Amino acid sequence: MTTQAAKQLETFPNPNSARDYHIYMEIPEFTCLCPKTGQPDFATLILDYIADEACVELKSLKLYMWSFREEGHFHEDVTNRILDDLIAALNPRFMRLTAKFYVRGGIFTNVVAEHRKTNWQPAPFVELSQFGSQSNIRG
Repeated sequence: MTTQAAKQLETFPNPNSARDYHIYMEIPEFTCLCPKTGQPDFATLILDYIADEACVELKSLKLYMWSFREEGHFHEDVTNRILDDLIAALNPRFMRLTAKFYVRGGIFTNVVAEHRKTNWQPAPFVELSQFGSQSNIRG
């Protein structure tokens, strides 16, 4: 295989930086090693973000995620490290990383880490009724 895991995250210019829009990614095959036992830990990562000037390029994100397969990390550590690396590469308006680790010893672990750019506020959420006749604004 010529493709290798890498810590380098590549970006591309946000095609509509004037608008806040939600980018949602599910990464269902994340793995790292337990730092105590060396056994593999499996997780689904959910990345939610609102880009500012840059978006993450998907192939580089995949190779970045692969780079943790042979590394030992506590769940809390790896979740915050990934979020910090993504923030450093993208400088997003908002970013949330949810790591849903599969059961180990009868315990599921979910770690949620979040970043909000200074002075950024989300626009009010608009919820349309299923019939399209009304809208409700939540603030």
